[in-house]
Amino acid sequence: MRAIWKGAVSFGLVSIAVKLYSATEEKDIRFHQVHRTDGGRIRYKRVCQVCNEEVSYDDIAKGYDLGGGEIVVLTDEDFADLPLVTSHAIDVLEFVPAEQVDPILYAKAYYLEPEGPATKPYVLLRDALTDADRVAIVKVALRQREQLATLRVREGVLVLNTMLWPDEIRTPDFTFLDEEISPRPAELAMAGSLIDSMAGEFDPDQYTDDYRAALQEVIDAKINGREVVAPPEVEAAPTAAVDLMAALRASVERARAARGEAAGDGGGSRDAADAAKDDGAAAPKKAAKKTAAAKSTAAKKTATKSATTKPAKKAAAGTKKAAKKAGSRKSA
Repeated sequence: MRAIWKGAVSFGLVSIAVKLYSATEEKDIRFHQVHRTDGGRIRYKRVCQVCNEEVSYDDIAKGYDLGGGEIVVLTDEDFADLPLVTSHAIDVLEFVPAEQVDPILYAKAYYLEPEGPATKPYVLLRDALTDADRVAIVKVALRQREQLATLRVREGVLVLNTMLWPDEIRTPDFTFLDEEISPRPAELAMAGSLIDSMAGEFDPDQYTDDYRAALQEVIDAKINGREVVAPPEVEAAPTAAVDLMAALRASVERARAARGEAAGDGGGSRDAADAAKDDGAAAPKKAAKKTAAAKSTAAKKTATKSATTKPAKKAAAGTKKAAKKAGSRKSA
């Protein structure tokens, strides 16, 4: 790893020289835009929209859009006197319980390495944070911007997590939050059973980026000149269920089956089953009423049909006898 920043952690009157390293790296497969016919790289020019001339980096300044086409141009001199732009200090402000920091605030993570004789005070701060079970709230200037951050311990190393400022977190504004929606107790109990049946210990190593692996296989196939093997089809997402209880029951059974548990194993919740009885008790009575109504309707239809058929048969027989008598008279 290569250090991207050097500075010092100010811990009271103690100063700890440190180096900063990116703790994470994205594994996305990156592509260049190229000409389809010959593979040549596509190059972009920096062209001024006013004079239509290509501009070099030396002639580029920062502009703040006032709206309406008006721009305020800022130069390097305008930024020179701003506080903390070149500061290389990580100032500890306070120590707070880790659970009080909302994870939505976290942005990027960096490792801190002690530099030279700063190893002992570094270890002192690390062990003190561990014993206190707290994280340090700090301010730091990175990439010409003052940022709020935390210092915590991970695998024996101090980790700096930069954070968003509170006004950078959007407030959720959704209509369903104003609606009165309450799950039934049976549904809530069954959902709890589903959570219990899917409970486990988080191990990030068991999850993989299947899309990236499949894309890499396509690239390797192109490189080797062999036929590209299609990736396996992804299981279709289940359609929305009308019966929430049925969907929850099916989800619980599916989770148990995935764990190799039998349907009657103790993984489910007895409370959920008892609560579901109240909803399911009326089902047989409704079904019986529907069956009786169907039988009654069918019986009425049969009686009507037979009552209509018998007179029709008698009328047809009478017509045939009259026709025979008329034929006999003509022949005579």
